[in-house]
Amino acid sequence: MKLKGKVAIITGGARGQGAAEAELFAQEGASVIIGDILDDEGKKVEQKIIDEGGSANYVRLDVRNDKDWDKAVKLAVKKYGKVDILVNNAAILTLSTIEQTTKEEWDRVMDINMWGIVLGTKAVLPEMRKAGGGSIVNISSLSAMIAQPWAAAYHASKGAVRIHTKEAALEFATDNIRVNSVHPGAIDTDMIRDAYGIERVSKYLEIIPLGRMGQSEDVAKGVLFLASDDSSYITGIELPIDGGILIK
Repeated sequence: MKLKGKVAIITGGARGQGAAEAELFAQEGASVIIGDILDDEGKKVEQKIIDEGGSANYVRLDVRNDKDWDKAVKLAVKKYGKVDILVNNAAILTLSTIEQTTKEEWDRVMDINMWGIVLGTKAVLPEMRKAGGGSIVNISSLSAMIAQPWAAAYHASKGAVRIHTKEAALEFATDNIRVNSVHPGAIDTDMIRDAYGIERVSKYLEIIPLGRMGQSEDVAKGVLFLASDDSSYITGIELPIDGGILIK
């Protein structure tokens, strides 16, 4: 019960890594606010957690919308009295080279993947300060650490998440609010399969020392560590969860 008594908001919590994080957090004792725009899927995650004896509430949350953020934070406070943890997981992936990327695509990816994190951080700060501290975990990507082709806007957005995390860690350290980033590598999620296709995804196996694709649960366990008091003296780090790709 590493999160017993904690209250967490998780964005993009309706499927994939976000859903795995929500379920694991609930198993570890947290009360979870699941934010997403996939209402049916989000409500299913909520119900699964409740059926398993956990505490969860789904809320429609477009991370680009500050009113949605205000609603999510108010729901957490109304239901549970506070906010201890924020996991900024929501993101979109588009496949375009630098030459192919349009201004419209660039702005949409940056708004969701980066500006959404800024809005979320701003939204939870007052409640975390009231609670005497907190933990913010931003989901970046291995693409923020090594160059990869085909998704120029996505990779740039994840690089921005990486450095934003470090700046936030510096700004909020005196408030006892820790901010860290997680950098998944080749994780077998619906988003990756939908974007790249099974054939291209399987080719990742050739460059992964551990010889397998990662699962959402692998990422969730790393996020759990950074969200919990087990990492109480850790802030501003980047945690790769990549099966060893960075070794090469």
